[in-house]
Amino acid sequence: MAERQARRSAHDPVRPPEFDVLIVAQGGGIDREAAMLAASLRLNAPGFRGRLIVAEPQPGGAWDGTDPRISPPARAALAALGAEIRPLHARSFGRSYPHGNKIEALALLDPSRPFLFLDSDTLVTGDLDAVAFDFARPSASMRREGTWPEPPPYHHDYDSIWRSLYDRFGLDMDGSLDLSQPEGHWERFLYFNAGWFFGPDAAEFHRRFHDWAVAVRDDPGEALACQPLDPWLDQVVLPLVVHSLGGGRPGPELAGLDGEITWHWRNLPLLYALAPDPALATLEAIAALPEIAPLLAGWEPAERLLAGGEGRRLIRPLGAAHPPRAPERALRKRLKRAGLWLT
Repeated sequence: MAERQARRSAHDPVRPPEFDVLIVAQGGGIDREAAMLAASLRLNAPGFRGRLIVAEPQPGGAWDGTDPRISPPARAALAALGAEIRPLHARSFGRSYPHGNKIEALALLDPSRPFLFLDSDTLVTGDLDAVAFDFARPSASMRREGTWPEPPPYHHDYDSIWRSLYDRFGLDMDGSLDLSQPEGHWERFLYFNAGWFFGPDAAEFHRRFHDWAVAVRDDPGEALACQPLDPWLDQVVLPLVVHSLGGGRPGPELAGLDGEITWHWRNLPLLYALAPDPALATLEAIAALPEIAPLLAGWEPAERLLAGGEGRRLIRPLGAAHPPRAPERALRKRLKRAGLWLT
């Protein structure tokens, strides 16, 4: 009977296989964010069956001329919170494109093991094991705006720009389109925020993500000649990788990501303005932990918005008045005018 139960559990679509969470941490405050993520994971998903693996960029290579390593206090906090820190020797991106950390970090994971990547400025607000991941069908965050590409007038449009990329790597773009969106609209085309993404095999995901990102960076091609690739390169290539591996847009079973299970907060003013109540409650709970409190001391956003109460008192009402589908830049402008854009 135990054997039958084990087989049934292994194929239960509601309970995904054990998987690892990958994040990146380095000095300059990203390590503080990583420790906050680790604390939120322990608080809200204490039974998580996988490992939290932290990629730490090392001096030299693509980070030559600077030391990106984690600060000693943040390293101690991450260790106390159960994270496993692995050194990342960046070769292709580093200082020239820090967003490339997430691409190169995938090489640190165990091959053939499912993974979930999270940006370090994310809070875990629920049970990750309760998310019905289908790792055979990779996906990524849809919490994005139409930031790329920027089609020039009277020249390449969304279709020709994206099609040039799909054709370049031998992919069928038509199978990736959202036909419910009108022709020429940016949402018709597969486009993600790279704040979270997952897949079944980190080694193969890394190979495609890395090789294609380097190829696009080094030789964008005529259709991309006037398109900005910094900081968008990871978000340009991610849809190609996801689609090539049989994935696509996340279904309703993944709604907890960017919702009740995780929240990509990005900075404290936006967290207070836009985050759901569980994310805000998580922030305030972990801020008092002995592993986290010392990391927040002296950090102006935390001292003013969290300890000083300006986040709930001044920013929360501004966020409540912001229309859900309105561009975020309008909210940022209001926060800046009020002197509350603290990063």
